[in-house]
Amino acid sequence: MAKFFGNLHLVLAAGLALALVVMFAAHPGMVDANGVFRWLHLFFGITWIGLLYYFNFVQIPTMPKIPAELKPGVSKHIAPAALFFFRWAALLTVVTGLVVAWLAGYVHQALMLQAPYLLIGIGMWLALIMAANVWFVIWPNQKKALGIVAADDAAKAKAASVAMMASRTNTLLSLAMLYCMVNFS
Repeated sequence: MAKFFGNLHLVLAAGLALALVVMFAAHPGMVDANGVFRWLHLFFGITWIGLLYYFNFVQIPTMPKIPAELKPGVSKHIAPAALFFFRWAALLTVVTGLVVAWLAGYVHQALMLQAPYLLIGIGMWLALIMAANVWFVIWPNQKKALGIVAADDAAKAKAASVAMMASRTNTLLSLAMLYCMVNFS
C-alpha cells in the first residue's frame, strides 16, 4: 500500500477510475458532456484556488521566517513545481468553465452580463481577469524572482513584489468569484 500511495500518478489514475465507475454506476446511460466538464471545471478550480490560497496563506507569510540556508528548498524546488500546477490549473479552469457555459447555451449571454446570467457572468469575468493575472503578471515576475530567468537583485525584488500584489489581487477577486460560481443556478 505504501508503494501505491507513494506514487501520485497511480493515485490519480485510481481516483479517475473510481470517479468514472461512480459516474456510470450512479447514472447509467445518462453521463453527458456537460456533467463531465462541470466535474473537470471543479477539479481544476479547486487545484487553482487551493494553490492560490497556499501561496497567500502559507508560503508568502512564512518565507521571511525561514532561515536563509533553507530558502532555496522553497524557491528552487517547491515554488516552481507549485507554480507549474497553479498556472495550468488556472488555464484549464477557465477553458472547462467556458465549455460548460457553451454546452449549456449561455456563454454569450453570461460574458455580455445579460440577465438571467449576470451573476455567473461576473464570476466568469473575475476568473478571466485572475487567469490573465496568473499568466501575464504573476508567472513572468515569479520567473525573475525565483531566478528561473536572469535578473539582478533589484529586478528580482521588484518582480517578487509585483507577483505578490497580483497574487493578493487574485485572492481578493476569488472571494466574489466563488460566490458567483456557487450561487448561480
